[in-house]
Amino acid sequence: MDVASIAGAFIAAQASQMQTAMAAKMLKMNADQAGNAAKLLEAAQQNMKQMTNLATGVGGNLDITV
Repeated sequence: MDVASIAGAFIAAQASQMQTAMAAKMLKMNADQAGNAAKLLEAAQQNMKQMTNLATGVGGNLDITV
């Protein structure tokens, strides 16, 4: 093998390693976001369960104008 072939293979290996690291980081970010979304949905579900215990008509005349 000549020097150019070895250098080209080395550069390609480094690029591949960086792409693999970036893909792993992106997968981790997606997993973290999915976990956060699941926590948010669980909290919303718990809040809805608490609201089912309210008396009929509570919050019916809520004024939210600014």
